Amino acid sequence: MVKKKALERLTTEVMQLHDILPKVLNNDILESFQKLDALETIVEKKGNELEQLRMDCEHYKARLEAAQTDCVRERKEKLSIRQQLNDAKQQLLQQAEYCTEMGAAVCTLLWSVSNNEEAVKNILGSAQAVKFFNIAGQTMESFVRTLSEDNKRQDMDSDESQFVLGLAGIVTNVAALAIGREFLVSSNQVLLDTMIQLLRDMKPGCCTKLKVLMLMSLYNISINMKGVKYISENTGFFPLLWWLLNDPDPEVCFHVLRLLQSMVMEPEILTKSALEIRDSLPLPRILMLSKSRNRDLQILAQELLEDLKVLEGEM
Repeated sequence: MVKKKALERLTTEVMQLHDILPKVLNNDILESFQKLDALETIVEKKGNELEQLRMDCEHYKARLEAAQTDCVRERKEKLSIRQQLNDAKQQLLQQAEYCTEMGAAVCTLLWSVSNNEEAVKNILGSAQAVKFFNIAGQTMESFVRTLSEDNKRQDMDSDESQFVLGLAGIVTNVAALAIGREFLVSSNQVLLDTMIQLLRDMKPGCCTKLKVLMLMSLYNISINMKGVKYISENTGFFPLLWWLLNDPDPEVCFHVLRLLQSMVMEPEILTKSALEIRDSLPLPRILMLSKSRNRDLQILAQELLEDLKVLEGEM
């Protein structure tokens, strides 16, 4: 049971609320509630995104730690490999030095042995003879090619130099025999081309001993009719000889003159090369050498001048 007075009071309050609520609950309040709901939704979404970012951060952090671990491991492996490479280089250097030393000793001995005609016949009779002389040419070429501008005056007493000189000496001794000349002209023309090219590449005053041995080899080859014809047909051969006459070493000049004399004494060669010889003949230089203090060089230069006078009609 509700008392009448209480009911009347309740009715009065309801009526008052009926009058007040429209004033309080206006559109601004409703819009604020709607905005609040929207903001709560955004906050919730941002919270989810933040949680996802946190999880991604943990994931990338784990990957970074794994990458750092791999980096440390790879760095250690790289250091180990570098050490192995340095060890391998050192071993290779030691092996190269050993091979060069051994090659120098063997070639020097073989150079001495090749003074014997029977020994040369045995060498040329080997199935490896052509291969040996091909390798000899490649080795001499490699030696000259590796000379830097600052190292043109190579220490010819080094193992490497003795190795190359030994090879050149063997070629010279082989070419000194008729059977050797025929073998080189017939089976190793590449070696002859290589020596001529290397004489072009070596500057005056450079590798004098090697030049002398190569010039001696070509002189020996010029004794063979096929040999003198072959080397004289090499493009620019006579201008090369004129250029070599400018070498400051008298022994080089001596062997150049000897080779020239050998070639101009062949009528067929002189007839064919007369124009080339006439156009580039360095008579002033030969005249200068004919007055050299070196007696052998002086005599040879004078003989060559006489030979050129006798053959002047051919030129």
